[in-house]
Amino acid sequence: MSSPHPPSPFALPPAPQQLRIETERLVLRPLIDDDVDRMVAYRGDPEVCRYLPFPPQSADDIRARIGHILGSSTLLGENGGIPVGIFRASDDQLIGDLVLFHLDEQNGSVEIGWVLHPGATGQGYATEAVTALVDAAFRIYGIRRVVARIDAENRASAQLAERVGMRLEAHLVENTWFAGRWGDELDYGLLAREWPAAAAASSISKATDSTRAS
Repeated sequence: MSSPHPPSPFALPPAPQQLRIETERLVLRPLIDDDVDRMVAYRGDPEVCRYLPFPPQSADDIRARIGHILGSSTLLGENGGIPVGIFRASDDQLIGDLVLFHLDEQNGSVEIGWVLHPGATGQGYATEAVTALVDAAFRIYGIRRVVARIDAENRASAQLAERVGMRLEAHLVENTWFAGRWGDELDYGLLAREWPAAAAASSISKATDSTRAS
């Protein structure tokens, strides 16, 4: 029996064969297996992983968790997801990573996540990197909506989401069993049609204007 409702009008454009984003201070590109050992420097830190959905990771742990999407530049398919390294342009130092994942193809929504090396905090790198990838999600991948799900105790990540223009849409109470406790979750969202105004209304506009992809 056919559905009485019309199908979603959303359709993804073709994904780029390669993704490389340059900002004023950073280069973002898909992570590959050769990057994994450098990721351990921060993903193996218990404090970094305090609010993340995994314990401190070894190189083998990282490969087991995201090895199937290393090198990916597409959101589609069983292995859809784009893990992106944050490289400092001045010295090619890997200072963190981002990911676009959990594509809802019918509704044009994707989730964004981030992890930053503790030595790179407090310098605006996270804001610059997240801004650039959100911009790419809308402008290059044609995404309609970007969401972020954050542990309510992780104020630094919540403030980062707000700095890039995301709106707090829900506070889910004791929603997730994590690290031996029931934790609250903050759900943030941003629509493509809201992005130009969100970027223009804050300090992130400079980073967006200087973003290039190839």
